[in-house]
Amino acid sequence: MQKYKFDFGHSIHSDTKTVFLQKTILPLLPKRMNTQTPFRRFQDFLNEHFQNKVQKISINAGFTCPNRDGSKGYGGCTYCNNQTFNPAYCCTEKSVTTQLEEGIRFFARKYPQMEYLAYFQAYTNTYAELGQLKRLYSEALNVKGVKGLVIGTRPDCMPTSLLNYLEELSRQYFILVEYGVESTLDKTLTFINRGHTFSQSVEAIQQTAARNIPTGAHLILGLPGETREEILNHANQLNQLPLNTLKLHQLQLIKGTRLAAQAEANPSLVHFGTYSDYVSLLADFLEGLRPDIAVERFVSQSPPELLIAPDWGLKNHEFTHLVEKEMKRRGSAQGQRLNQFSHN
Repeated sequence: MQKYKFDFGHSIHSDTKTVFLQKTILPLLPKRMNTQTPFRRFQDFLNEHFQNKVQKISINAGFTCPNRDGSKGYGGCTYCNNQTFNPAYCCTEKSVTTQLEEGIRFFARKYPQMEYLAYFQAYTNTYAELGQLKRLYSEALNVKGVKGLVIGTRPDCMPTSLLNYLEELSRQYFILVEYGVESTLDKTLTFINRGHTFSQSVEAIQQTAARNIPTGAHLILGLPGETREEILNHANQLNQLPLNTLKLHQLQLIKGTRLAAQAEANPSLVHFGTYSDYVSLLADFLEGLRPDIAVERFVSQSPPELLIAPDWGLKNHEFTHLVEKEMKRRGSAQGQRLNQFSHN
């Protein structure tokens, strides 16, 4: 694997950006890009690893988080309620095998040739003893039709011993590690009670990618106190990291969370515009995002009974279409501003 040196601590300034583009971005560009869309889709990334259609099956393996059990703090992230993203078949009363088999049966009726990735999604899926993690990951990989793992975790919960194990595992199976970065601003991470810094995200991503393990990040747009300029600069910071994939979604106010209580006490704490405002923000963000990073999603949908705001009434695929339509209207594409600069 070719390694690159990145300036993790600072934004890319104009006098060094051309060199950065030539030495880091261009060599990272994949051989096959989907020219039909103005941004690189997650499916484009998967197509480079699989011949058949691939579906992630979510798993709740019963993990917790270090900022819930007292190791880092209590109460979890201020915005978090895991009920908002767990499918109905995900529950800790069922084994990993049962959850996967139920999920596979749901999709196999329509797509008999589909292959599957076991998605360890709920909470921090590397937060346990190595022996326990090995047993859970092995159980998932032994389910018929499962070709690999997607592991969602925190950047402060990836010990070297586990990375070494995942490196070995990746020689036989597809492994993707997704880190909850959420923001590149430490002031924001402190406010939302993440319990880690952006520098820890940088180190975890760097160490994972150095082992030739595909690496992803998760980012929330619109966290309290962040300006539009700061949000767009997140892309600039992520561009400097050896990332393969990125998940984006809007800030959501969810019932039962600390953020909901804070917003009720101080309504000016959070600002929700229209869906058109968010589409415009996403288009601006993508124009500044390195073009080889595959974007898996733009929004997250929470159960209506839990969602306070924003209630835009749009499904994920509808939102993706709106982003694509806006970028085509502009005549722009992912990395447009980077590409324009590289030709100056």
